[in-house]
Amino acid sequence: MSLGRKVAAEYLGTFWLVFGGCGSAVLAAGLDKVGIGYLGVAFAFGLTVMTMAFAIGHISGCHLNPAVSVGLLVAKRFPASDLVAYVVAQVAGGITAAAVLWVIASGKTGFDLAGGFASNGYADHSPQGYSMVACLVAEIVLTFMFLMIILGATDLRAPAGFAPIAIGLGLTLIHLIGIPVTNLSVNPARSTGPALFVGGWAIQQLWLFWVAPIVGAALAGVAYPAIAGQPEQAKGTAA
Repeated sequence: MSLGRKVAAEYLGTFWLVFGGCGSAVLAAGLDKVGIGYLGVAFAFGLTVMTMAFAIGHISGCHLNPAVSVGLLVAKRFPASDLVAYVVAQVAGGITAAAVLWVIASGKTGFDLAGGFASNGYADHSPQGYSMVACLVAEIVLTFMFLMIILGATDLRAPAGFAPIAIGLGLTLIHLIGIPVTNLSVNPARSTGPALFVGGWAIQQLWLFWVAPIVGAALAGVAYPAIAGQPEQAKGTAA
């Protein structure tokens, strides 16, 4: 598969992840009586990844996340030569999704970006007021576990065909844990799109949602092979 096709798939997949996940938070989470709440948003993020893993996993590996690409690189499942192209496509997909979401959301009377626009934040901008250190630790640990799920589910020794389900449910689970803490990122591309529209505090705090996921992913890229060993060939499929 050519690199051009792979990055096009990553752009589309990341668009769907950010539009579906953040869109559920912005458009559907807070509605009176019929709002989906934290639980619904968590499932929305998981479903976007699961559906895209089935749809484009065979094209690009369905990373949809710079931290996932870094973790797979550290685990020797992904070539360094493709990293920059993947990250650019992922971030561009996230920004495009945020732009489309803004067009839709701003069509409702009373819409205000001050509501956060599903941005990630810590301290005063954490959904439940968690400190910067707490948010940093949460994002590192949850990204670490997400990558451990990805690396395990896509190991050649794992049952074939079930990786998208395990990865999608894994992302749902970590959202159930992390939404109250940071609105949950574990994905710099997901964080960047909404932050660019909110500006101000969201841009100032964006560093944490790049650093923590990449650190957590890189640690998993070291830990998984150390625990499981390396099969003769890696699938390279992620989410």
